[in-house]
Amino acid sequence: MSLPNGVTILRILAIPLILVLLFCVGPGYQLLTALLFLGAAVTDTFDGYLARRRGVVTTLGKFLDPLADKLLIVTTLIALIPTREIPAWMVIVIVGREIAITGLRGIAVTQDIIISASNLGKYKTVFEMTSIFFLILNGKYFSANFYTIGMVFLWVALVIAVISGVDYLRKYLKSIIV
Repeated sequence: MSLPNGVTILRILAIPLILVLLFCVGPGYQLLTALLFLGAAVTDTFDGYLARRRGVVTTLGKFLDPLADKLLIVTTLIALIPTREIPAWMVIVIVGREIAITGLRGIAVTQDIIISASNLGKYKTVFEMTSIFFLILNGKYFSANFYTIGMVFLWVALVIAVISGVDYLRKYLKSIIV
């Protein structure tokens, strides 16, 4: 077990605690949950950095890292539907895109086609994680409405999700036509 894979597993293990804390009421719980989510989100960059720097990029890590990201984002977004009243249709589009692109990439691999992660997909993840952080806080702090800020970031994430999903599909179709 390499250190980067251990960090990724910690991110996965944080998910149930984040979900339990989301259903606890009070600003203290919101702050704790937001900070825990932020810590888990930051490990996404940290584990990849460690793996490349130490030269311990593994097949397990290549599988676990994107899985951990998807689990963290998707489960938290779903839990935010009842706890923060975010629109279910937005979550359905984002989750549907994740499932469709994961399936598409899986099909591509069986045809020896590699569709690597795009910058749009990385931006989408950053906007999703940022929106979730603000939505977890869900209140007014420093005269700013964090729920509104979170929803703005979620809208941007949604638009990028759709655009990047179409981009992945375009790349796949281009590779099978050529």
